[in-house]
Amino acid sequence: MATTVEKRKPVFIKVEELKPGTNGHNLTVKILESKPVPAPKPRRAPMSFSQRSQRPSRINECLVGDETGCIVFTARNEQVDMMQTGATVILRNAKIDMFKGSMRLAVDKWGRVEVAEPANFAVKETNNLSLVEYELVTVQA
Repeated sequence: MATTVEKRKPVFIKVEELKPGTNGHNLTVKILESKPVPAPKPRRAPMSFSQRSQRPSRINECLVGDETGCIVFTARNEQVDMMQTGATVILRNAKIDMFKGSMRLAVDKWGRVEVAEPANFAVKETNNLSLVEYELVTVQA
């Protein structure tokens, strides 16, 4: 006898609710800008390490947001094509990465980026979560 598992409805959150070290976020955001990140210079590695030719990965840093705030989203490879300035996208199963003490939003292989209908909200650019610097503090037990 096959049991049917009911899928949970995705819970969408707002940008201002994002916290360091969290994941599994679903958001609808507008893209304010999208800039390519130059590829790092290839290091000379021993050829025996990897003989396969590596495709250079494309990375864009995109400022995305909603009516509560904005954050830098790191788009990789095929995600770059969807990140057009002014477009609205749905980020599913997004996670927060820390980069030089600040938050970055990313979607890895377990998540999805989908182009959505244009949203009718104005992005709150004065609350940029990527400009907040965090410091790692170790707590003694």
